[in-house]
Amino acid sequence: MKGMILAAGRGERMGSLTINIPKPLIKVAGVTLIEHNIFRLKNAGITQIVINICWLGYKIQDYIGDGKKFGVKITYLDEKNHMLGTGGGIAKALNFFGKEPFWLVNADLYSTFQIPKKKYLKPNSFGHLVLVPNPKHHQSGDFFLREDLLSVKSGNRPYTYSGISLLSPRLFDNIKDTVFPLEPLLEFAAQNGYLTGEFYEGLWTDVGTKERLLELTKFLDKS
Repeated sequence: MKGMILAAGRGERMGSLTINIPKPLIKVAGVTLIEHNIFRLKNAGITQIVINICWLGYKIQDYIGDGKKFGVKITYLDEKNHMLGTGGGIAKALNFFGKEPFWLVNADLYSTFQIPKKKYLKPNSFGHLVLVPNPKHHQSGDFFLREDLLSVKSGNRPYTYSGISLLSPRLFDNIKDTVFPLEPLLEFAAQNGYLTGEFYEGLWTDVGTKERLLELTKFLDKS
C-alpha cells in the first residue's frame, strides 16, 4: 500500500510564521509537522509516499529529500505557482497509486492516531475516514456516523474529518476538473453510502493557526 501527504497549502492563517517557510516545516516537539506524518505512514509499513508541494515547496524537498533517511521512498509532485486544491492535487497523483487504495494524510496535522498496518475498504466503498470530535473552530462538523457508515444531513454534524483517510482511486472516477477541493467529493460519496469511518478520541490538532500551534505546544510541554 502507498501513501500521500498533502503539503501544497499556503498556510496564510499562520501569519508571519509561513512567510519564509511552508507550514509543513513548522516544528512541533522539535520535529517538523511533515516528518511526524512521514513517520505515521512509515510505522504503518507504508514506504512509498507521494507529496504534493507548491508554496515554497522546494524548501520541503530540500529538507526532506528523497526519503532515504526515513527508510521510505518519496516522490514529489510540484504544483509550482498553480495550486490544484486538495482534490486536484490527489487527482494528479492517481497514476502513482494505480487501482489500489492509498492512505492520505494532511501535512499540517498533529495526532497520536496510528494508521493500521492492515486495513481494507469494504466492497463498493470509495473511502474510509478517521473522524474526530468537532474542534472549537469547526463546531458545525462534517459528518454523521452510524456504526461505520458516514452520512451528511442538515444541521450540525457531530464529527469532523481529521485529514487522515484511506481512499480508493474510484472516488475520482469521471472527474474532469484539474483544480478542485476534496470535500465535495467526500460529501457526495457519503450521501450515496460510499464512505465508511471511525471515531478517534485521542490527541489530534489541525495546526492551522498560530493560536492552535501555541495551544498544542503548551499541551505537549505539560505532558
